[in-house]
Amino acid sequence: QVQLVESGGGLVQVGGSLRLSCAASGRARSSYGVGWFRQTPGKERSFVAAIPWSRDALYYGDSVKGRFTISKDQANKTVYLQMNDLRPEDTALYYCAHAPLRTLYLKHQSSYDSWGQGTQVTVSS
Repeated sequence: QVQLVESGGGLVQVGGSLRLSCAASGRARSSYGVGWFRQTPGKERSFVAAIPWSRDALYYGDSVKGRFTISKDQANKTVYLQMNDLRPEDTALYYCAHAPLRTLYLKHQSSYDSWGQGTQVTVSS
């Protein structure tokens, strides 16, 4: 099973930037890609971005398009989420997750089989 560890969260002012990292380890029968989701207390976890390991396609949630960029270092099994122009509504616990199988539904939580513990991002105004 794949283990995921997020890092890079913190406190930042409105308009600032942060880069999150998701390091994957362990062995899996198959590994298609990695996604980022976020959650605030009392709300459902929502999709942020996703990237397949072996395709150039990138997927983003509507609220982060144009501000966040997902990228990968396939050799080191690490996925990054560069977050620019941060807003108070971006405040959340950010999780990365592992998608084992090729799918058109990377925006759906059901496509993922492993999750990290999360890293907190707080945007202050």
